[in-house]
Amino acid sequence: MIRRFNRYELKYIVTVAKVDQIIDDLLSMTQPDKHGGREGYPIVSLYYDSPGLDFFWDKIEGIKFRRKVRIRIYPRSAAEGGIEAVDTGMVEIKQRINRTVQKRRLALPLAEAEQLCDGTFERDDLDPMDQQVASEVQYIVQAMHLAPTCITAYRRQAFEGGLYDAGLRVTFDTMVSCRTHGLKVNLAAENHFILPPDWSIMEVKVNDAIPDWMTSLLARHGCRLQRVSKYCAGLALARGIEVMPLAMSPLPKTAAKETENG
Repeated sequence: MIRRFNRYELKYIVTVAKVDQIIDDLLSMTQPDKHGGREGYPIVSLYYDSPGLDFFWDKIEGIKFRRKVRIRIYPRSAAEGGIEAVDTGMVEIKQRINRTVQKRRLALPLAEAEQLCDGTFERDDLDPMDQQVASEVQYIVQAMHLAPTCITAYRRQAFEGGLYDAGLRVTFDTMVSCRTHGLKVNLAAENHFILPPDWSIMEVKVNDAIPDWMTSLLARHGCRLQRVSKYCAGLALARGIEVMPLAMSPLPKTAAKETENG
């Protein structure tokens, strides 16, 4: 597991029909993520924020230095017990400095991940790199009085660059939904769509420059760069905050339809 990295992220909103066309082109230069294959995998994230929603407003206002704290899980299939059987959580600090995205994370038993983000974590036997992340999370939680704020859920298809494009990762997130109730990350609770289910958030992630062939692919499919935050879009939708954290596709009213966690 990569525990920390810096990279650039470019985001686009595309139709599911266009996703299939883009993937057909991608497969000549990339390969499906080994964990999810061509079908992909579900992701559920619990975001923490301050009483004044500092992380939310930093994104909305375009602050150059901003960060988020979250717990991320990867729900199991129904045959393996579903989302409620998940017992491991990834605690992450996602930080942006200008255009560069930095991420630091550590994997913990889910109960301990929740304790870390609630300010009640007491372990002191982590390896030095994980301890550094844990200490940073503890400091942010205490200094900003963080509390569970919003859950996002979606299905991700991911593709990775080959030998000559190391660090390239292209992801497609569909069935993007959220909730601000039942704020336990492995709870099987009802969500609401942020995007209509026939639209997808595409992300191109690179360590350095985007390969020329990828730039040509984006142009060929008419992909336009967008400012996208699933957390901010979900929170704005759930609380009725009148901002535009997500450049919505047509028919945004369909975002009020309900869905279930995978």
